[in-house]
Amino acid sequence: MRVSRLITACAVSVCLIALSAAGLLVPVAGAAETAPSPNTPAVAPVSGQAKVSVQGVGGSPLFALVGRRVIARASITPYVAGQTLELGLYLDGRQVAVRVLSVQPTSNGTGQVRADFSSHYAGLAQVRAAHAATAQQAAFDAHSVTFRYVHANLGPGAHDQSVRLLQSELNSLHYAVPLTGVFDEGTGLALVAYRKMTGLDRVPFAGKRVFELLARHVGSFRVRYRGDGRHVEANLTKQVLAEIEPGGRVYKIYTTSSGKPSTPTVIGRFQVYEKTPGENSEGMVDSNYFIRGYAIHGYAEVPTYAASHGCLRVPISDAPAIYGWVRAGTPVDVYNQDGGGSARVSTNAGP
Repeated sequence: MRVSRLITACAVSVCLIALSAAGLLVPVAGAAETAPSPNTPAVAPVSGQAKVSVQGVGGSPLFALVGRRVIARASITPYVAGQTLELGLYLDGRQVAVRVLSVQPTSNGTGQVRADFSSHYAGLAQVRAAHAATAQQAAFDAHSVTFRYVHANLGPGAHDQSVRLLQSELNSLHYAVPLTGVFDEGTGLALVAYRKMTGLDRVPFAGKRVFELLARHVGSFRVRYRGDGRHVEANLTKQVLAEIEPGGRVYKIYTTSSGKPSTPTVIGRFQVYEKTPGENSEGMVDSNYFIRGYAIHGYAEVPTYAASHGCLRVPISDAPAIYGWVRAGTPVDVYNQDGGGSARVSTNAGP
């Protein structure tokens, strides 16, 4: 009996399969129908972008001191929870440090990260950000502006990119300086003029304080007589001389040595009335006379303080450039920064 039932059940199954294959099997009314669910489309990852900034750099061109900390910040738009960002410090194109940071939300719907970096080596630097693609946010990258790590302690004889940057910083403030990458006499003279303007010791040496001031663009020449057009200004308080273009634009700044207390340089507003090239019998080189025997001229001895017999001495190496820029009739304004000084024109002013 059991075998007979089994045979019958198998026969029924075969018949049902055959009917289904032939399309003749009709579902029984009220029976449950279970169709497969359609595939749910995947959500595309959100695109993103970043902006990288660096704090602790300054100057023009930008620089940071070797061993000093700089702070890198990246702002990510939009913020997506659970993401990380890689910040890397690159020196001369090579990665020297890296941080992998969790992106934190801000109040305006963006994300942010921050990292500190420093370098023990000089070189051209940049901070780069990279976000690897995830299911929630697409890949993107960004980078900061470039800046240069420099050594601060520079003096005569030094020759590298740190010296070149020092020269570039002084040049951006209009000091007369070569752009050779070699700390030569001209670099030392420009640095002395800069130290005069910033109230530092008047020595041909850089150092951290000089670079700290350069980073903040401190040390520019303040033009007093903008209405005089193309003219020369001699600031006796600072012991510097500046060539000024029309509109009050500073062209070049030089170190000078004016008249000592017993033979002061005359204070006032004058004009160049005579120019004599070359060296005269008193050792004056490329002289530009602005009243009586008072002249702007090159001289073998140009101390960092007032030491002349009334003239405005400049280094012999600077004299040809000044002589070439100054013309007959060029106004010359001579003053002490806070007023005062002698307005008496001496009959025996000299070098």
